[in-house]
Amino acid sequence: MSTLAQPAPRMPRPPRAVWIVSTLVALLVLSFFAAAGIGAVELPPGRILAILAGGLGLDVGDRYTAGEAALFLHLRLPRVVLAILVGAGLAICGAVLQGLFRNPLADPGLVGVSGGAALGAGLVIVAGGWALPLIFPALRLWLLPLAAFGGGLAAALFVYRLGTRDGVSDVTSMLLAGIAINALAGAGLGAFSYFANDEQLRNLTFFTLGGLGAANWTLVAVCLVVVGLAAAVFLRQSRALNAMLLGEAEAAHLGVDVQAVKRRSFVGVAAAVGVLVAFTGMIGFIGLVVPHLVRMLLGPDHHRTLPVSMLMGALIVVLADLGARVLIAPAELPLGVLTAALGAPFFIWLLAQRGRGA
Repeated sequence: MSTLAQPAPRMPRPPRAVWIVSTLVALLVLSFFAAAGIGAVELPPGRILAILAGGLGLDVGDRYTAGEAALFLHLRLPRVVLAILVGAGLAICGAVLQGLFRNPLADPGLVGVSGGAALGAGLVIVAGGWALPLIFPALRLWLLPLAAFGGGLAAALFVYRLGTRDGVSDVTSMLLAGIAINALAGAGLGAFSYFANDEQLRNLTFFTLGGLGAANWTLVAVCLVVVGLAAAVFLRQSRALNAMLLGEAEAAHLGVDVQAVKRRSFVGVAAAVGVLVAFTGMIGFIGLVVPHLVRMLLGPDHHRTLPVSMLMGALIVVLADLGARVLIAPAELPLGVLTAALGAPFFIWLLAQRGRGA
């Protein structure tokens, strides 16, 4: 008596998060090869792989010239890696602030970090020339980023101090204080622009518009350390941020040290955004739009929102920087202009869709 063959059991479909993360990783890899290969000198993917293999002492068959290797290793590769770090850092900082403030409109620029960094940079650009002879020559190139980082950190600490009473921080007060600091920073930048000469005004304008043209391996190393440490802190407190979505009192009842979470989050955001703004200028809308998009796709769970925001932020900045280089080649469009031009209409569309849903 023959037995009927049993149908093979169906394999369970991977969850939606797996598909989204896999897609983002694949797109990031493709965007890496596109950004590294497209330019005045074209570098096909095979040649890029050959150069990378050659750096490891391997030979994969594809030949390349010394000039192509220098172009890739010293110009394009550090710029693409810096774009990945900038996008990942700004996106995870935006996601943390939105969870901390329980407000989808929160963003690193709203808490005064970006404005304070721009004000510090403007002070050095316009009035810092007198200090250069007093500074050790090896440190002169670091004066601008150090001033920008100091300005961003000072603004963040000032906002945190204004929003804290008797050891208890009020996120609403901090948000309002950040808006006030941004207004003061805008007034200061306006004054610097008024008193600047032509060269100083051009440098100040380029800084406020943002860009990755100054990328090198030293900047990449500094950003990698700061963004990596901040991301490690943020990812470890995903559970605490999830609890704070219920409210501070409810989070405290669940055993979360609310004030410690606020301090770690605020200091981490100030350090990461201050360093990124110091090296790349002001690049807007990444910390605002990317976390909002990720929550639409995966929900509010910070165990998913934070790492996926880093992936999506890196992808968007790499593609935006590629567009900035090729749209008006041989000139280069400021990266901050492009992210604002794309991010603002997209965010307006998101708000319109949310309004229709409501």
